[in-house]
Amino acid sequence: MSNVINLKQARKNKAREEKAVKAADNRIEFGRTKVEKEASKIENKRQAKIVDDHKLDS
Repeated sequence: MSNVINLKQARKNKAREEKAVKAADNRIEFGRTKVEKEASKIENKRQAKIVDDHKLDS
């Protein structure tokens, strides 16, 4: 026999899990210091320059 599940409780559990994932993403995105953000910006610019320098002119 199969187990009976309460759909209301299942929906609540799913919502809690989604909320926890979103909270973790927000901690990563907004929980950085100013120095870390600047370092990330500089690294992204450096990587973009490397890619642009290796492009072939047509």
